Amino acid sequence: MSHHCHDEHNDHHHHHEGGAEHDHSDDITPAVQFSLYQHINFDEITTLNEQVHGSGQAIIKKTWAERLATEPEVVSDADEQLIINVPFTAQIKLHSVLLRTSPSPSAPRTLRLLANADIHDFGQAEDSTPTQEFELSQTSEIQELPVKRAKFNAVQRLCLFFPDNFSQGEEDETRITYIGFKGEWMTLGQAPKNIVYEAAARPTDHQVKGTADARGVGYNRQG
Repeated sequence: MSHHCHDEHNDHHHHHEGGAEHDHSDDITPAVQFSLYQHINFDEITTLNEQVHGSGQAIIKKTWAERLATEPEVVSDADEQLIINVPFTAQIKLHSVLLRTSPSPSAPRTLRLLANADIHDFGQAEDSTPTQEFELSQTSEIQELPVKRAKFNAVQRLCLFFPDNFSQGEEDETRITYIGFKGEWMTLGQAPKNIVYEAAARPTDHQVKGTADARGVGYNRQG
């Protein structure tokens, strides 16, 4: 499964010839475009099999600027599996999930997304057909996982099911330090909000019949 990794150098300053220092703080702008951070219902996030209560919520509360912080992190408890249910405060058209783990065996190996699913136990998660499944990378870089947008164009809650890690059954702890979401949001009866103009729209982005192609210019900043 292909995905994009964001280079971690974006937070750094670089010295150029002549001794001038150039601030690359504007480099993060593309990363926070389409941010759904302000439309997450943080108080209603639930995590199953977390060692520390509230840690799943805590990693989603991290802003983009805090994405490389190693704490807090969510760690699985009884075994390597984790479920995180994320409700939104508006109807979402999801574009991608952002994820940071580690190069260790405790990094999750697979992510199954279930759109608009209310998952309360692992048996239910195992029996449910995922809306989309990803094979993850064993890396500390930010992984951006683009979804099939036609399947995620009216999301009010999202279940993230991590069924395994890279330890091949040897490590019971799965560790995740950052999760973020990118997409568009809308309220009922209105066109999508906070849409960034795309120079060349892909045909797959606009396959839903009867949906107006409302486009604007702008972006959300996190934090």
